[in-house]
Amino acid sequence: MNRPTGRKDFLPVSREDMEARGWNELDFLVVSGDAYVDHPSFGHAVIARVLEREGYRVGILAQPDYRSPAAFLALGRPRLGVLVSAGNLDSMLNAFTAAKKRRHTDSYSPGNRAGRRPERATIVYCNRVRQVMGDVPVIIGGIEASLRRFAHYDYWDDSVRRSILVDSGADLLVFGMGELQIVEIARQLAIGGRPGDIRDVDGTCWMASERDEIWKESVELPSFEAVESSKTAFAEAFRLFYLEQDPIRGKTLLQAHGARWVVQNPPARPLTTEELDSVYELPYTRAAHPVYDAEGGVPAIQEVQFSLVSHRGCFGSCSFCAITSHQGRIIQSRSKESLLREAALLTALPNFKGYIHDVGGPTANFRHPSCEGQLDRGTCRGRECLGPRPCPKLDADHSEYLDILRAIRSLPRVKKVFVRSGIRYDYLLLGGLEPFLTELCEHHVSGQLKIAPEHISRRVTDLMGKSGKDSFLAFAEAYRRVNRKLGKEQYLVPYFMSSHPGAGLKEAVELAEFLRDTGIHPEQVQDFIPTPGTLSTCMYATGIHPLTKEKVYVAKSPHEKRLQRALLQYRDPKNADLVREALERAGRTDLIGLGGRCLVRPRGFSGDAAKGKNRMRQEEEVKRRADRRAR
Repeated sequence: MNRPTGRKDFLPVSREDMEARGWNELDFLVVSGDAYVDHPSFGHAVIARVLEREGYRVGILAQPDYRSPAAFLALGRPRLGVLVSAGNLDSMLNAFTAAKKRRHTDSYSPGNRAGRRPERATIVYCNRVRQVMGDVPVIIGGIEASLRRFAHYDYWDDSVRRSILVDSGADLLVFGMGELQIVEIARQLAIGGRPGDIRDVDGTCWMASERDEIWKESVELPSFEAVESSKTAFAEAFRLFYLEQDPIRGKTLLQAHGARWVVQNPPARPLTTEELDSVYELPYTRAAHPVYDAEGGVPAIQEVQFSLVSHRGCFGSCSFCAITSHQGRIIQSRSKESLLREAALLTALPNFKGYIHDVGGPTANFRHPSCEGQLDRGTCRGRECLGPRPCPKLDADHSEYLDILRAIRSLPRVKKVFVRSGIRYDYLLLGGLEPFLTELCEHHVSGQLKIAPEHISRRVTDLMGKSGKDSFLAFAEAYRRVNRKLGKEQYLVPYFMSSHPGAGLKEAVELAEFLRDTGIHPEQVQDFIPTPGTLSTCMYATGIHPLTKEKVYVAKSPHEKRLQRALLQYRDPKNADLVREALERAGRTDLIGLGGRCLVRPRGFSGDAAKGKNRMRQEEEVKRRADRRAR
């Protein structure tokens, strides 16, 4: 398949496109906060193509001018409904940094320009649709709607907000990936059903006026009014919510908002391999719409255009990750044959340079459910599969994934296949480490392998749901050993997080000493960002671990966050004053001095600036050499 040269291979984005197809009306209008990229990594493209396959006429209204009601009528009023999504990211996370500073770029917008979508885009878009289309059925979905489906803590407001279903005024909310739900919703609307009567679709939320309308076995969460005023009630509501996010055993959930109820049906069932294959083999152009060419295209396509999604779901259950609440813990995998067909398709694109950038999913080396029987009984309630300590029944078999990688790299025109979506090294340590690592280092790494230990303090990694320091050290040693055997000079690039719940200055100093002893120089440190729907965000908002009820220390002061981040980058001369302050506050002045184990020089030391600059130059040279090897 060649890259499209015109608009005809894309779904309609204008009246002219509709007329070219002989349409005078759409069945569904998809409104998205992202620019229109017709690729299976973009939610609006997947949902639109799935509906197209079912025979519906679908148009895309991407990044409409939210200040203008008329902009929402560019493709007319659709016959069956409007589907609204903020895009691939929560619109507040897209707009603001961890320090709540406005971002100046947006890779999901043409030319990487920020400002093309509003804050709280789902709510704003729904209000505009209601303003110009009245009672047209409105269904919301995507990550923003999915993770804000109940009363939730909003970091940018520093308050508890109502369910986005209430604030948007939408008729239905689709949570999760959405293919099964949208097909059934479309079917019911097409036969004359009213959106207020569509209450039986798993993976959706709806509003009830009376408690008696919920007839299934259900779990009632503390009300919005309760969780808004009580941190204990918020933690309890999250606990009940978190434990029922399983498609097999999960119960209906409900939460009062004033006199009405938000009702969540159980999550949608996992897609079969055949169903998942069919979703990824729909006729995507795998390109941004040509309307963006004059602005330089849409940067977000660059990383994923030559990547393959091999599966969905993640049983890693990191506390700060929302995948448990969105894709679920049960792995859903594509077939080897489907992946090979897509890889061959990519090699035929004229801008293919011989490199497959990734073969993976939320975690690359998860290819099958974590243990037998999950599709019959669901995941274990209240127990995690991998972190912080693995379940004895965890199936750590990597043979199928290795077989897929071998087959893809053997295709004509493929020079190299990278694995960039993240390796869970603690999972590798449970079985097949040496064979997997040997093949990975020989064929799928180019100079650097990125991994995410996040922290090394046992207190913090336990709260994160991550394995501890010993797992990281064991993997790092195995990585060095395998590369020596292969005669390769390749490096690990570990990512660390500061200010996660449970991490105070004591834990930050512990991590800084670990970095000193191992010679790791983090180029970037990510401050924890409390995004809606995660266990870590609940801990941040309440100071309570919702599953154990234990109290958790939370660093909320912007200055303390700067101190923690400075400790992790203590070698940077610009951080010297902050590092000294952090060590003084932590009672670790023994680490201020001239000794080899000290993190920072005393104030006023004359050689400090010169030596610091020299150290920075040396580190920059090491980085340049590594970059040259990677290229």
